[in-house]
Amino acid sequence: MNRPDAAEGGNRDRNAGMLRAQERREEWGLLSLAAPALLVIVLVILIPVGWLFYLSFIGGDGQFSLEHYRKMVEYKSYARTFATTFEVSILTTGICILLGYPLAYFLALLPPRWAGIFMLAVLLPFWTSLLVRTYAWLVLLQRKGMLNEFAIHIGLWDSPVKLVHNMTGTLIGMAHIMLPFLVLPLYSAMKKIDRDMMHAAANLGASPATAFRQVYLPLSLSGMVAGSLIVFILCLGFYVTPAVLGGGRVIMVSTQITAILENQFDWGAASALGVVLLVATLLVLYIAARFFKFDAALFGKG
Repeated sequence: MNRPDAAEGGNRDRNAGMLRAQERREEWGLLSLAAPALLVIVLVILIPVGWLFYLSFIGGDGQFSLEHYRKMVEYKSYARTFATTFEVSILTTGICILLGYPLAYFLALLPPRWAGIFMLAVLLPFWTSLLVRTYAWLVLLQRKGMLNEFAIHIGLWDSPVKLVHNMTGTLIGMAHIMLPFLVLPLYSAMKKIDRDMMHAAANLGASPATAFRQVYLPLSLSGMVAGSLIVFILCLGFYVTPAVLGGGRVIMVSTQITAILENQFDWGAASALGVVLLVATLLVLYIAARFFKFDAALFGKG
C-alpha cells in the first residue's frame, strides 16, 4: 500500500512542478509582450523625470546642493506662485463642476440620438487648436472686444470692463478649455444610473430634491470625482492660457519655469520647481484615491 501512495504523491509533485513551470513560462511570455511598452515608458517618462530630479540637486558650481530648494523656502515669490497655481486650479475645477454637472445631467436625460448631437457641441473645442481658442477669448474679452461692446450696448455697464490680463480672463479661458474633461466622465457615470431608482425613491415618499440628493448625486459622484481630478491635475501644469489671458499678472508654476529658463537659463532652479509640482501632483492623486475609496465603500454599504 505504501508504494502506490508514494507513486501517487510523486505524480502530484511532478504535476505541480509542471504547472509552476508552465505559469512561469506564461508570465515571461506576457512580460516579453509588454517589454516594448515598458521600454517606451522608461525612455519617455522615467529617464526624463530622473534627469529632472538630478538637475534639481545640482548647484551653480556643478556640485550637489540644495540651494534651489532652499531658495523656494526663503523667497516668498515661490510661495505666491504655488498659491496662485493651486488657486487657479481649484477655482477652474469649481467652475467646471457648476457648469458641467447640469450640462451632463441634461445630456443624460436626453434620448440617445439627441444626446449624441449635443455631445458634438461639447467635443467641438477639441477640434480647434488650444492656442486659437485662447486667442479667440483674448479678442472677445479685451476692452474693445465683442463682449464689452455688447454689454455696453444693452446697458449692463457704462464703460469697458477689464476682463483680460487678470484672474477673471484666465478663469474664463481655462474653464472653457477644461469643461469637456469633466463632462465626459460625468456623463458616462450618469448614463449608467437606472432612472427607475429615482421613481422608486418618489414612490417611497421622497421629494425630487431629496431623491436627487440621496440617490442620484451619490451614484454620479464617481464620475464627478474622476472628472474633477482630471481637470485639477491638468490645470496645475497649464501654460498657454494663463500666459496669454493672464498677461503676466497670473504667474503659475509653468509660467515661472519658462521665465527662469528664458531669463536666467538656470536648469537647476527650473527642475526644482518641476519636481515640487510633480510631488504635489502625486500627493493630490494619493489623497484623492484614499478619499475616493472611502466614499465608494461608504456608498456601497448604504
